Amino acid sequence: MSKSQKLAIAAASFFYVMTVFAGFCLSLPYILIFFVLFTLSILGFAYLCFNVHNDYTGADHLQQEIGMLRAEKEQLKVDCEKTVEEKNSDIRKMQTQIDDMEAKLKKAEEDLAAAQEDADNKEDENVQSSADPSIESLLPPDDEDPAVTVDIIDVARKAIAELKDAARDAGLRINISTASEKIMVHASAKRLLIMFRNIIDNSIKYMQTEGTLVVTISTIEDDIFIVLKDTGKGLPEDETKHIFELNYQGSNRISGNGLGLTQAKAIVEHYGGTIYARSPQGNGMGIYIQLPTS
Repeated sequence: MSKSQKLAIAAASFFYVMTVFAGFCLSLPYILIFFVLFTLSILGFAYLCFNVHNDYTGADHLQQEIGMLRAEKEQLKVDCEKTVEEKNSDIRKMQTQIDDMEAKLKKAEEDLAAAQEDADNKEDENVQSSADPSIESLLPPDDEDPAVTVDIIDVARKAIAELKDAARDAGLRINISTASEKIMVHASAKRLLIMFRNIIDNSIKYMQTEGTLVVTISTIEDDIFIVLKDTGKGLPEDETKHIFELNYQGSNRISGNGLGLTQAKAIVEHYGGTIYARSPQGNGMGIYIQLPTS
């Protein structure tokens, strides 16, 4: 900025202050005088800037602008390539997780089929005695028509909305990801809401850092797959495998009675589904759920 420009802007500032001062303390003629002087100072500053801009059109200036534009173009190209690579890496990781989940679900189905075959060979008395009343007692009461279907995506959104304030206070952003507008399932909306609420509340309590929880809901043939993955600190593997056990609390316990995830497991299994957790320490906690649509 040239010296004359500095003087013009200083004069404009001074007359602006005097105009405001006159508005409170002086009569109308003084206000008009200072306002006219302020206007003339601003016009003078604009005129000086216009002249400087017109004079600054040399080849060196144009060459500098061309160089800056080229540098910005190259940086933008590098940023775009980096973003694409990060997205591709995320897709590969997600595919790996999906493949791992499918393999575990397949094994769980095989184990379930084998267990069912063994159970069919036992007497009714032995089958009843093998039931776990403590797990069944965790099922929330349900007065809905069992023939009614509900939209599980809508239920997940309601659970997220209910815990929005608590998540915000903990610095947790919750996103829902699904390629479908609706996914219908024969289940109780009340129980599914409690299932989502318990798992999301668990992430809010144990994240211990700002981050993100992504709820992914998809379907493969007649099964619904739900993944709730946060970016928290996670748990060691030897603790992760116990988190669905009744009254279990890991080394990062904060508060509560340890019933939330156990109740979520009871709800999933009541509807013939499976649930398990993966938590690479330092890389968040992931809860993986499979539910039949009917």
